[in-house]
Amino acid sequence: MYIKTLTVTSLNNYIKKIIENDFILNNTYIKGEISNFKFHSSGHLYFSLKDVGSKINCIMFKSQAEHLEFLPENGMNVVVKGRVSVYSKDGVYQLYCDEIKLDGIGELYAKFERMKNKLQQEGLFDEKYKKPIPKYPRRIGVITSPTGAAIRDIINVSKRRHPNVNLLIYPALVQGMNAPEDLIKGIKAFEKMDDLDVIILARGGGSIEELWAFNDESLAYQIFNCKKPIITGVGHETDFTIVDFVSDKRAPTPSAAAELAVPNLHEVNSHIINSKQRLSNNLGHYIQRQYNNINILKSSLEKHNPMVFVVNQYKQVDMLKDIMKNKIRNKFELERHHLARLNAVLDANNPLNVLGRGYAVIKDAEGNLITSVKKMKHNGKISLALKDGNINARIEADNDVN
Repeated sequence: MYIKTLTVTSLNNYIKKIIENDFILNNTYIKGEISNFKFHSSGHLYFSLKDVGSKINCIMFKSQAEHLEFLPENGMNVVVKGRVSVYSKDGVYQLYCDEIKLDGIGELYAKFERMKNKLQQEGLFDEKYKKPIPKYPRRIGVITSPTGAAIRDIINVSKRRHPNVNLLIYPALVQGMNAPEDLIKGIKAFEKMDDLDVIILARGGGSIEELWAFNDESLAYQIFNCKKPIITGVGHETDFTIVDFVSDKRAPTPSAAAELAVPNLHEVNSHIINSKQRLSNNLGHYIQRQYNNINILKSSLEKHNPMVFVVNQYKQVDMLKDIMKNKIRNKFELERHHLARLNAVLDANNPLNVLGRGYAVIKDAEGNLITSVKKMKHNGKISLALKDGNINARIEADNDVN
């Protein structure tokens, strides 16, 4: 009996040919969870696809990976389109992938991410477009289901924070195909109201499918273009929808949305009282500081008062006056002594003093001093100055004048 012996390579190639010629294995869809994912530097993707009972190794070449709309990650549930073949060298079969799509909820998540990236690139999430939320709104519009827990939470929180708050409810669908259109109508209706200050768009928690109405693209544009500020409170704290990124303020829950929109009356009153006290204290301190400044200025003014200056100048004038008197008196005494010395000198040299010893001063009729006999005129008039007076005389012609 002849038995054909195969090499390992021949066996693996034979098995590979059988598998590749199988119609189902050549064009199949496999569902499972990604594990052991690796993004190779060459651009190829290597990973395993597993379920509860088994796993298969997968490879996606760079040429197919470039067309993916998302980057696969470990733990993702996906549906892979590809073909099963054998890697002859190792004798293992693996799945060569052409397409990878998220399975179920994963597909919705991918759609959510695509829309989020699109609107973000268009600038709908930019902070510069966010409108401020009024601190003290007069009237608040609420768009939500009239029968859900969200509206009850909003009303309870609002009344607790401010018993006199004015809420206007717009009953709308928050789930299903018609919900986005209903929510848009509510925004348009509230936007037309001049006395409405802020809008709350709310819904209770749910699955991604139940919250999908809040991922509507038209609703996102309506929120972005609304002239009134919008607060969103959709789902639970961990839930994020497109409207949360577009709105002017995102609250984690409907109750939190009410807390953001409605001021706490007790806190407002306390703030007013504290502000009043601070204002009173600040005003009192300001007045005291100004009073102290006035006293300082008053002291400075008194110190530099012109009357004080004038009084001080009076003292200066009196002092200068005394100095001047002393100097005049000293000058007078000095001049008097000097005059006395001159007078003594003058007396000592005064020719009239000689008259006391019997001498006389002779002058002619013109008052000229006669100092020589030769100046005597015959029959001329003369005057004699004696000690005790003057005598007029005449010289006779027969006088012998030598």
